[in-house]
Amino acid sequence: MLRSVVAKRTKRTHGSGSEEIRKLSKTGTYTYYITIPKEDIDALKWKERQRLRVRRIGKRIIIEDA
Repeated sequence: MLRSVVAKRTKRTHGSGSEEIRKLSKTGTYTYYITIPKEDIDALKWKERQRLRVRRIGKRIIIEDA
């Protein structure tokens, strides 16, 4: 069962940039997702179905080009 995307777009200025608070959503028994704003995807020059490396370091999740 696919749940609808619910993203709270709250902007906060922090240091030199801004951050958005996003909600964590669930798509299945073991899969979760967040949405990333199109502006950020465009700035990183990422494309649909692009391979990305996801790694966890402590309490942070890093997503970067594969």
